[in-house]
Amino acid sequence: MKKIVLLLVFAAFSTAASAQTETKTEIKDPATGAKTTTEVDVRDNGTVQTETETRTGRTKVGEAAHNTGQDVKYAGKKTGRVAKRAGQKTGHVVKRGAQKTGHGVKKAGKAVKNTAKDVVD
Repeated sequence: MKKIVLLLVFAAFSTAASAQTETKTEIKDPATGAKTTTEVDVRDNGTVQTETETRTGRTKVGEAAHNTGQDVKYAGKKTGRVAKRAGQKTGHVVKRGAQKTGHGVKKAGKAVKNTAKDVVD
């Protein structure tokens, strides 16, 4: 009789354990190497238990090296933007100078033409 009761209790616990659904999610960031693992257990009575484990991907030295690399990257981008902007400004100045020179030449030509007419008349 005792064995039958123990067998029934064991069966009850095993069905309760199988009624829990477990979902495991792992997220890994390839840029930093950080890893986050989340486990969600939903029990048969509807309660939810969540466990989250987070691991950073770099040591202090690795993080410093990464930050240095990022700084170099952003400095290069900034330098490129400055050079591009300088080129745009120079191009604008050259264009405006050409327009002003052309306008001056046109005006001078008209002035010469007008004086030539006055002398002939």
